[in-house]
Amino acid sequence: MATKIYIDQGHNPNPPNTGAEGNGYREQDITYEIGIRLAQLLNQNPNFETRLSRPTRSTQLGTSNSSSLRARVNDANSWGADYFISIHTNASVSQSAVGTEVLVYRSPSRASELANDVLVQIVNASGFPNRGVKQRPGLYVLRNTSMPAILIEVGFISNPQEASLMANNPSLFARAIYNGILDYLNLS
Repeated sequence: MATKIYIDQGHNPNPPNTGAEGNGYREQDITYEIGIRLAQLLNQNPNFETRLSRPTRSTQLGTSNSSSLRARVNDANSWGADYFISIHTNASVSQSAVGTEVLVYRSPSRASELANDVLVQIVNASGFPNRGVKQRPGLYVLRNTSMPAILIEVGFISNPQEASLMANNPSLFARAIYNGILDYLNLS
C-alpha cells in the first residue's frame, strides 16, 4: 500500500491567512510552487500517494486564519494521511537572518526523525545554514494532526539571497524534501 503524504502549501493566495512578503516575493507563491513540484516527484514513485492543501494557485482555504488551518488539518486527518508536511518560508526584521529549520510537535518522535532527514537534505542542496529541528507544540497544524507532522521553514524570504533561490528554483527544494522523505523511509 502506498504511503499517503499530505502536502500543505502554507498560507492562502489572498486574505485571510496570507504569508510573509519580502524582496518582491510572497510566501504563499513560493510554498505553492515547492509543493506542486514535491507532489509531482512523489506521484512518479509508486510508493506514494499525495494530496495537496492547495491543488491550484487560486485555492483558498477558510474564511479566517483559524478556519484556514482547521481546513488543512481536517482534510489530512479525514483522508488518512500517513505524514503531514507543511511548507513555509521564514521572515525576520533583519535581512541577515538565514537558514532552514523544521518544526515538530515533540522530540524525539517519528516526526522529528523525518524532520531531521528533510532538514539535512535541504541544507545540503541549498547551502543554507542548518537552524535545527525545533519543538513547537503550540502550532495548530502540528498539534491537531493525527499523523506525524512537520512544518518546514525552508529559508528566509526576508533575506535577498535565500528569497531569490526559493522563488527561482522551487524544484531544488522539492527534490531535497523528497530525498529527505526517501531517507526517512529507507527508500533511497
